[in-house]
Amino acid sequence: MLLPSSLSLLAEIDVLHLMFGGSGAVLVVAYILTASSVLSLFVIFYKLVAISQAQSQSITFLDKFWESKRLDEIFRQAEALKYSPLAAMFRAGYIELSKVKKGQTPETGAMHEKMDGMENIERALARAKVSETTKLENLLPFLATVGSAAPFVGLFGTVWGIMTAFAKISEEGKADLATVAGPIGEALIATAIALAAAIPAVVAYNYFNRRVKVLGSEMTTFGSDYLNILKRHFF
Repeated sequence: MLLPSSLSLLAEIDVLHLMFGGSGAVLVVAYILTASSVLSLFVIFYKLVAISQAQSQSITFLDKFWESKRLDEIFRQAEALKYSPLAAMFRAGYIELSKVKKGQTPETGAMHEKMDGMENIERALARAKVSETTKLENLLPFLATVGSAAPFVGLFGTVWGIMTAFAKISEEGKADLATVAGPIGEALIATAIALAAAIPAVVAYNYFNRRVKVLGSEMTTFGSDYLNILKRHFF
């Protein structure tokens, strides 16, 4: 049972002092984890805005794509949707289609040349999909790294801090609460900071990874539909 004096001592513990009042490895770990946590929050906010824009503009593009009857009209509308991966795929396919049609004439438009043109368009769509997927996945590895590495960094700080605390206790030759609370608290705060950095990073990574997979499936479906339309009307 804790005495009233002990309770008042625990109540006076300053979290900020525990975080940045340490020394040596514990202080370095605290700064690293705090910086990682701040950067993670920035990345989470940035990716939330970017992926939401990509999703909303893709929905808008699909509506315009299926409502329009002319590819050049869709291309003009797609140019305004800079954040949509589907619009980017359409633009890549349309530009390649323009090159193919420009290079074909009634005399040179043989069947093998038409097939080569179709393959060029397929490759253009594949390149665009890879490029857009890379953009969507940008910075997600950082969240995964923070989520997986932060607990171990915090554990290292805690272990090192406890070792230092026991060394000081051994030097002073006493182990009452006043002597133990401060050093042990400074050691344990490293794990607390690590969890505060890792948990949001892991949750956000899984959430964004799921949304990127959904957009990837939409790009695959759109690419197949787009190629079918081109084969039916131009090849």
